[in-house]
Amino acid sequence: MSVSEIPTTPTENTGKMKSAPERKALIFLMVMALLNTMGMTIVGPVVPFMTLKHLGNPTDLALVVSWMASSYGICQMIAAPGLGLLSDRFGRKPILFICLLGSAIGYLLFGLGGSLLILFLGRIIDGLTGSNFSVLFGYIADITEPEERGKYFGMVGGASGVGFMVGPAIGGLLANVSYSTPFLVAAGVILLNIVWGYFFLPESLSHENRVKAIGLRDLNPLKQMGDVFRLAKLRWTLLAGFFYAFPFAMLVSLLTILMKDSLGWTATQAGLVATTVGVVDILVQGVLVGKLLAIFGDVKLSIGALILVAISYLLLGSIALIASPILLICGVILFAGSGGLVENALRGLTSRMVGPDEQGRVGGASQSMASLAMILGPLFGGVVYTQWGHFEAYGSGALIIVLAIVSVLVAVPALRRHKAEMEAGV
Repeated sequence: MSVSEIPTTPTENTGKMKSAPERKALIFLMVMALLNTMGMTIVGPVVPFMTLKHLGNPTDLALVVSWMASSYGICQMIAAPGLGLLSDRFGRKPILFICLLGSAIGYLLFGLGGSLLILFLGRIIDGLTGSNFSVLFGYIADITEPEERGKYFGMVGGASGVGFMVGPAIGGLLANVSYSTPFLVAAGVILLNIVWGYFFLPESLSHENRVKAIGLRDLNPLKQMGDVFRLAKLRWTLLAGFFYAFPFAMLVSLLTILMKDSLGWTATQAGLVATTVGVVDILVQGVLVGKLLAIFGDVKLSIGALILVAISYLLLGSIALIASPILLICGVILFAGSGGLVENALRGLTSRMVGPDEQGRVGGASQSMASLAMILGPLFGGVVYTQWGHFEAYGSGALIIVLAIVSVLVAVPALRRHKAEMEAGV
């Protein structure tokens, strides 16, 4: 039975009927998220050490890695809205496969290396096709009720957490063979994902819910972000996502370097730390997200989790002052647990504000905001890390999280108005 043939119940957006997602489709999405994240995280602990091989001055490492992360973000910001809109027009499945193929090519180039230019080229190609998770979550939005999406986002996020758990450990171990090996293995994992999806993933977006036509102007990322920002009900939730993603991008680009500089750790040890993130992430997203959302709701959960995220940044930055692995582990565990709650709560808030024919567009805009954070966050973090100090980089991240909390609070009235309109049938 295909997704379009699932027995249905009423929905608030279309008046049609829709049931819980088909078990086969949900299992596939979880497996795809696992393989996708595994491919990404295999390479995480190795990027700084691979880059260091091509640097004349080792003190430039933080800045070069930051520029590399930013180049990825620039390309993703350019491409993500277009990919999201194309998925609204042609369906989720073909666009998802294009994204995965680009990631595989990017990892292959990075693994082959040979020069700093080739490393940047690999990140650029991966960035241009790096909107796979926004399309994946658009798929979930297609087959689930709006009020149930947070739960299913959490289930798929939990599977993604398994990838976070397994990938870095594998990458750290493969680094003992060579720094190129994790990238080549990651490319193979992504290609396996494509083959798996081709045979087992049904299309989720029915033809009547697809955008009928798109123009070249619609693929302009600035136009799409502007269109979405003109919707006042979405503006502040998107800003909250940006202010969460900005310091997160700093953490991703600098944490391995912080461990190397402050604790003298290797790629293998960095991989084990990232595995700890995966263990916590799967426990939180796979077990706790649905229950906590039911108890507290999206808004309260977002705010509480963001406060914990800010505390985790302060703990991680303290490693630069007190070289303690205990501080590192505590900060990582707190960040992984609270970050998983934030992401699903904000994603649920945003997706409930639009109809089924706009999920890809809004998902693409959200991805573009995250990509903008991926551009600015690493650059800001790299400058602060090298010019002001290591603790200051993470302390500034905690301050930026405060802006995310303020954005959620400002969004509350619009969220309440939208809920009242839906209940009134407006």
